[in-house]
Amino acid sequence: MSAPAPSDFDRRSVAALIALAVAAFCYVTVETAPVGLLGQIADDLDVSLSQVGLLVTGYSVTVAVITLPLVKLFSRVPRRPLLLVLMAVMVVATAGSAAATQYEMLFAARVATALSQAVFWGIVGPVAAGMFPLRMRGRVMAVVYTGGSIGPMLGVPGVAWLGQHIGWQAAFLALAGMGLVALATLFAALPSKPTRNEHAGRGTTPDARRFALVLVTTVLAVAGFFTVYTYTSTIITSVAGMSAAMLGPLLLMRGLADFGGIAAGGFLSDRNQRLAVALPMVLLTAILAALWLLGTNPWVAGGVIVLTGVAMGAFSPALQNRVMEFAPGSTDTASAANSVAFNIGIALGSSLGGLTLAHAGAQHIALTAAAFAAGAVVVCLLMTEPAKRPAEPVAARS
Repeated sequence: MSAPAPSDFDRRSVAALIALAVAAFCYVTVETAPVGLLGQIADDLDVSLSQVGLLVTGYSVTVAVITLPLVKLFSRVPRRPLLLVLMAVMVVATAGSAAATQYEMLFAARVATALSQAVFWGIVGPVAAGMFPLRMRGRVMAVVYTGGSIGPMLGVPGVAWLGQHIGWQAAFLALAGMGLVALATLFAALPSKPTRNEHAGRGTTPDARRFALVLVTTVLAVAGFFTVYTYTSTIITSVAGMSAAMLGPLLLMRGLADFGGIAAGGFLSDRNQRLAVALPMVLLTAILAALWLLGTNPWVAGGVIVLTGVAMGAFSPALQNRVMEFAPGSTDTASAANSVAFNIGIALGSSLGGLTLAHAGAQHIALTAAAFAAGAVVVCLLMTEPAKRPAEPVAARS
């Protein structure tokens, strides 16, 4: 008589999954926190606003440059102790950010956090997926990436509020506290070896060509989004004629729309992976084109900002599912490569958005963004399905 198969939703695995989502939220919010604390940090540490901006740039560059080497370096380290150490580094370094009394101390603390984040994004997807059956992988990725997706939309406004009312140090301490709760939960609930990790360590349908197309899709999609997102304030004020006070409510609504998009993307990804990646990009292209053509209408501009949450929310879990589908080798390395592609997309979109603003005007930022998104649609269409996907093994029941 064989042992009974584990439940799809055993409590320890669910608790560990939620803790990983909280950890993702903490990392993304820590990365972008200086955006909401710009003035307070500059005044307190007696540095310029541009120097505070470098706290974000330096963090992103560190993640982009060091992700692949570090993931390869730690490829043979067991995942449970590695994740616990990464979270401990994040908690200590974020608390160190709060304790910094000089700019150099704050910069060093953020680099330490960035080093742990670089490895975290390389392994979190495979670890989370390995705790659940293959047929649920899209929904599992949706849970993990919910945390990462809402960080800039809900975490940064929350950090800004704390900074205004208590001080920027309190904002970093709050994030360190959340990270500590996630660390304690992972210590109690994360299994030493996921019960269904056979499908999580290697690509389920390895294909180097299709994986390369996934990376190109990531770069183009993220570039399209960040071209507009970086200059959201400029677009709503200079193009749509809206009050600057509308920025906060619009970003909040966009963050809430992310939830719906993530749920839809995770659900669709478990049923039709190609459509789950292509459909959000079609939506993103259409709404960005509408912003270019009709962006002077405040209702259109506001609606587009909110709908980008639906599109990118749905795209995130579907994309990670695709990464783990076509990974030509280790899914850790594949996830790390996709993280690098994501950061390249951020840099490409924000820089070309700035060039468009300088040479063509604010309204044409949306056209640049739409061109990137349309390119992502084309690449999605080139990404044909494999002839046959291996069936998930079914555990015998007594």
